[in-house]
Amino acid sequence: QLELVASGGGLVQPGGSLTLSCTGTGPLENFAVNWVRQAPGKDPEGISCISVSGLYINYEDSVKGRFTISRDNAKNTVYLHMSSLQPDDTGTYTCSGVGTSVQHMCSLNGNGATGRGTQVTVSS
Repeated sequence: QLELVASGGGLVQPGGSLTLSCTGTGPLENFAVNWVRQAPGKDPEGISCISVSGLYINYEDSVKGRFTISRDNAKNTVYLHMSSLQPDDTGTYTCSGVGTSVQHMCSLNGNGATGRGTQVTVSS
């Protein structure tokens, strides 16, 4: 069964940057992938997604202009580059993959294969 493993989290100061990686235990090339953040005491929220083709990308309003999602199918990895990080970005970040034949669409609320998340803490 496919699992998506997130990595790259850590402790960073406000205004800093981190790049998260999402790697599949199987091929991801036919999966739309979204990143989900769960802040302490809050429900999970989808913050970014990328289509199978990589040509359609979407972001939740609070991360627009600060976060960039990308994919490298040769490395079977989806990245989330986060900059201008703020304390409100603190949380556990997981990635989810939805198998699809649709090349140019994704959903922030995609609910597919997932796995271990990575902790991001933004604090001075």
